[in-house]
Order: sequence, then C-alpha cells, then structure tokens
Amino acid sequence: MKVSEKLLQAHRDQNDPATFSFEYFVPKTSQGLQNLYDRMDRMYDLGPQFIDITWNAGGRLSNLTCEMVATAHSALGLETCMHLTCTRMPTEKVENALKDAYNAGCQNILALRGDPPAVGGEWEAVEGGFSYAKDLVKYIRDNYGDYFDIGVAGYPEGDPDERNPDVLIPFLKEKVDAGASFVVTQMFYDAENFIEWVRKCRKAGINVPIIPGIMPISTYASFMRRATWCDINIPKEFLEKLEPIKNDDALVRQAGTELVADMCRKLLESGVINHLHFYTMNLEKSTVMVLERLGLVDTDSVASKAINSSRPTPPLPWRQSLALGRKEETVRPIFWKNRKHSYVSRTAEWDEFPNGRWGDSRSPAFGDLERYGVLMRQTATKAIELWGTPATPEDLGELFAGYIDGKIKSLPWSDQPISDEIESIKHQLIDLNKRGFLTINSQPAVNGVRSNHPVHGWGPSNGYVYQKAYLEMFVSPDKIEQLVAACDKNEDVTYYVVKQDGELRTNSTVDGPNAVTWGIYPGKEVIQPTVVEKISFLAWKDEAFRLGEEWANVFAADSPSRKLIDTVSKEWYLINIVHNDFQDALGIFNIFNGL
Repeated sequence: MKVSEKLLQAHRDQNDPATFSFEYFVPKTSQGLQNLYDRMDRMYDLGPQFIDITWNAGGRLSNLTCEMVATAHSALGLETCMHLTCTRMPTEKVENALKDAYNAGCQNILALRGDPPAVGGEWEAVEGGFSYAKDLVKYIRDNYGDYFDIGVAGYPEGDPDERNPDVLIPFLKEKVDAGASFVVTQMFYDAENFIEWVRKCRKAGINVPIIPGIMPISTYASFMRRATWCDINIPKEFLEKLEPIKNDDALVRQAGTELVADMCRKLLESGVINHLHFYTMNLEKSTVMVLERLGLVDTDSVASKAINSSRPTPPLPWRQSLALGRKEETVRPIFWKNRKHSYVSRTAEWDEFPNGRWGDSRSPAFGDLERYGVLMRQTATKAIELWGTPATPEDLGELFAGYIDGKIKSLPWSDQPISDEIESIKHQLIDLNKRGFLTINSQPAVNGVRSNHPVHGWGPSNGYVYQKAYLEMFVSPDKIEQLVAACDKNEDVTYYVVKQDGELRTNSTVDGPNAVTWGIYPGKEVIQPTVVEKISFLAWKDEAFRLGEEWANVFAADSPSRKLIDTVSKEWYLINIVHNDFQDALGIFNIFNGL
C-alpha cells in the first residue's frame, strides 16, 4: 500500500492519534543483518505505518538494500519504502532497483540525489544518469505511472549546497510537481523553525504530506556528531540539559528522550503534521522511549502492544506477507508458526499459491531443503550464549521450560519469544518440558472469543474466533509408544508422528487439512486460516530435525552437548497432536497423565 494512502486512511478524522514510521540502514555484516531483521520483527509490534531502508551512497551494497526490502515486505509483513539515490547511478542500475522493488511488491520509493563522494570533490552525475532528484522522480513517473508512491527529501534548515531553506522551497515544489507524493525531512531539533517552514511550504503550494525526520538521542557524542554533520541548529535548552551529564549515557538517554518527546509534542499540537518518522540508526530503545513518552505505544501492556488506532485487529491469526502473489494468502500450515521467514522462503515459487493445495503430490510448494542452506540463524557463539551447554535430557527440559516461562527469548525452532497466547496453558507446558516432552509449538483451545480480543482476536469486527488445542514436541523412544497409545484411546485426538528417517504414523483417516483455527463473521463463509495436514508436516519434519543437527554442530564432536542433541535429532520422534474438542480447554494435557 502507498505511504500517502496509509497516512490518509490513518488520519481521516482530526481526532485520530498520531502515527509513526521507522528508518533502518544496511548493516555491514551478515550477522548484523540477521540481528536487524530480528529487531525489525520486534518493532513491527509497535505499529509503524511503514519503514524505509536506506540506499548506501553511490549504490554500494545496493543489492542488499533490495534484499532487505523484499524480506521486510514478504517475510516480515512490513510496508516498506526503498531509498533510491542518483549518486553515481546510471539509468540501468536505477531501473534494476525499481524492478526489484516492483517484484517484491514494494510500492514506495524515496527518491534522492544522494550525498557527494567522501573523497573526490563535488557531486556530479554519471553519464546516462540523473542530475537532480526531480529527474529521478520524473523517470519513475514516466516509466511506472502511478504504481509507486514517490517521496522526496525536505530541508527545514537548508542543505550543504544552500544554507537558506527559503531558497530551497521552490526546488521542493518542482519535485512535487514532477510527481512526488510525500516529503520526508532531514533531522532537526528546532520545533518552531520546522513549524514555520511547513507553513511556508503550504503557502508555496506544496500540499502533499510532510513527514518530519526525528532523531532520538542515545549518547551525547552521537547527538553532537549527527547534528554537526547535518549542520542543524541545536536549541539552547538541549545543550543546557545535556552538556552537564554528557559523560553519563543513561542520564543522557533519559534527558534526550524528554527533549525529543517534548519537541514531537509541539509539532503534533501545532496541527501542521500528524506523523513522525524516526531515524532509528538500527537501534530500538531510544525510539521506543520517545514513543512511550508520547503515549503512542505501551510496551508493558499485554492487552495492547500498540495503542495507536492505526493498528487494528490483525486480519488473520498469522502475519500476512505483502509480497506480490502472496497478498491473498488465507491458509497456512501451523508447523511454521514460529518460523515465518522459513515458510515464506520455501514457498516463494509455489505455482499453486495461494490455493492451499498441499495435498497434491505434484505441488512444488515445499522444495528441496538443500536450497535453503543453513537454517539456524544464530552463530555458534550466540547459540551457546543463548542456550548454554545442555548435557542431559533434564538439561534440555529445563532449557525448553525456560523458553515457555519467558526467560529465554528463542530456541532453534522458534525465532520469537513465546507469545502471550500460551498464558492460559503456560504451567502445563512447563510441566511437560520438565518431564521430557520437549515442546516446540503449541496453542490453547479457544471457544468463540470476540474477534477483537486483545490476544486471540483476528479478522473483521463483530466476529468470533475459535481454535483447537495443539501441541508439537520431540519425544524420546522410551516414551513415544505410551504417548501414541494414549492418543489412540482418545477419540478427540488426531496426531502425526515420525522419526528423522522413519515412516509416518497417524490415526487421521484423511490426508487433507484439519483446520485448527477458524473464524465466524457476519455475512461471510467460515474462514479457516491455519491447518494441520500430512504433506506439509513431512516437509516441516525435515526442517525440524535439520535444525537439531545444526544446533548440535556448534559443539565439539566429543562433547556431551553434541552427543545429546545428535541423539535427539537422530533417535527421538517428532509428534504433533490436535485435540479436536475446542470446548475442552485442558483436555489435550490429560493425554499425558501417568506417562
């Protein structure tokens, strides 16, 4: 969706609360990139209208920019704006970047001239390139029509080539007249100057959304360095509060949060803007602190991670992809609930998508696992830091129980911290893991809560949502037969169980999908967005055991941890259990009585 349309939708009424967005830049290392994806994923829950990703000067690492845009859009479900600069960029390279954005489903471009080279003097266009940002805007409009929303830069305090901002306003108007549909400004700290500048822009006929660039304050040194580099005015009160405490980073962050939040409040109360764009510098805490200070998010509230009314109840119980060809997806197998990146990647070339026909053996929906390389996202050092060196099954049970209890933020099979929805079955899950049933996925039974429920709600308003209790776990050979026998005795239970190199066993009488979440809404058919079925479980089985092998490989070959996790991967069983009586909240756990 276009940025200008999202902002219009979010601010139909003058009483609608302010909205916000985030900027990220391309990290220099692969591990930094992975950590940034994790941070972007977390910050999704704050409710940004969109994010943007910078284009390195001169197009360096440009392919990684396009990759980040595609990942943010398709796997993370974040509406994304891609920076695109003219600097040392021939038309062919610009066109390739635009095609990548188009193919990723991205509809927003921030068109910039870019900075001059750090070494080598003045800025100059390459042969066959562009001289000004307005030329880039015009090229995009001429070649892509209205497909892209095009943003351009604004300079409330001037730029390096022209220090008088009033002189630059006509040039900004030219960019808008060429086809730009929103403006994002350079960072600033002088609220009064910005408010007056916006009024001058409006008087000059610039009527598109103007978005202020907000730079949170993390440390005194970074604050001064960025302000000096951008050559912006630092208000007297900022210096008076920050200089005396400049050597105490914690105090600087606290005081900086108050100063930046007060500035943002002035902007919002002036009525000239209703959206804030945060230059995160790939950090999280300082931006979140400002948003909390403004009352736009409440990270302590389980019931509402985003107060912002622009974040309605999600349309589905899992996060939608925004990629072309995936926007209409309405069904997913539950096995990838905690590894959505993997699911989206493995189904990227699914020619039957999004019909949900996993039962057709001809479907290429789940390709050869070897195509996806290393599956575990953590380095060996990080894995040991997160999960230690378990040496016994009891150690593994305590580790998994710690994840359920929120003390450990991830597992090899779960990219995210445990979700709020397991709160009602938390104690039962901890007990199972301490008894040696290592759970890697679960959901509680839900019997018709309203679709706007703060934890379980999804879909249109005035509806009701349901789900069956579900468990997925690794089980040791000495316990599996007892567990399967207990499942066979319970007429409400269906299961699939398999070893890494063994035959699938199940008591299901059909190969087709078993819906484990569904919703009932006025004027609609029943929506069944999450299912369990055989073909995708077998594909997930390969990934699940492979993740165990990769975890084992972070340890020395003769270490107790390596031997233990190798044993789990090669000899233990993976089982998923569905309790089909969604009215019985804890019935699924009765299966384990006496085991």
